[in-house]
Amino acid sequence: MPQYETPLGAGPGAGGPLIRFDGVVKRFGDNTVLDHLDFTVAPGERVTLIGPSGSGKTTILRLLMTLEQVTDGVIWVGGEPLSHMPKGGRLVRANERHQRRVRRQIGMVFQQFNLFPNMTVRQNITEGPVHSLGVPRGEADRRAAELLEMVDLADKIDAHPTQLSGGQQQRVAIARALAMRPRILLLDEVTSALDPELVTGVLDVLRTVAETTDITMLLVTHEMQFARDVSHRVLMFDQGRIVEEGPPEQIFGDPREERTRAFLHAVLD
Repeated sequence: MPQYETPLGAGPGAGGPLIRFDGVVKRFGDNTVLDHLDFTVAPGERVTLIGPSGSGKTTILRLLMTLEQVTDGVIWVGGEPLSHMPKGGRLVRANERHQRRVRRQIGMVFQQFNLFPNMTVRQNITEGPVHSLGVPRGEADRRAAELLEMVDLADKIDAHPTQLSGGQQQRVAIARALAMRPRILLLDEVTSALDPELVTGVLDVLRTVAETTDITMLLVTHEMQFARDVSHRVLMFDQGRIVEEGPPEQIFGDPREERTRAFLHAVLD
């Protein structure tokens, strides 16, 4: 496949959006998952992506984490290209070193908790800041204690993941992501692997994060009441495109598009 190039001046400036998808296409073989997608997220904005399975929502998060690479178009984070890098006055496909540097602005909480079972809760939270960011061990330990207090797990700091419930493990995963002090937090169906009685505790933690920090959040969730409560904006996806977008009161209360109405009818009834 030929190397994608675009003029270096085509991207947003440093004072612009924190996240920008500029004509992004993602294909898996003959299947187009994202179809020339354009959207932005402002600093401090909380945006929820809704839509049926296979509509491209999780692919957006995976592209931001560079777990997948774009087929076409450019992704920008903090005014810098993430999917590409400058070379000879143009943008070319980014190498791993460039992506790793830009990606430091982003944290992600996955459906599965992905904690290291051989490490304590403290170690799960502190190893990233110490080894990736060069944070002194004492400072990382203090930050871990603060975050575990926030997620109501201060007494579990020396426990191992196998000693915790699924909801507790997911709250540790949220603390671990926040320990890296990201500007952007990606949340991919973070309650979908939990028993129903454990969901509320995790959502309460995320509400606290939304209310007490200025972190930018991009969420994929089927928890529609939660999306309504914490989002500044909701994007409805279908077949790799944005069908409708607006504030949660409008999307959930008076959607304009029939596709949005049909989707909400299916998930809310």
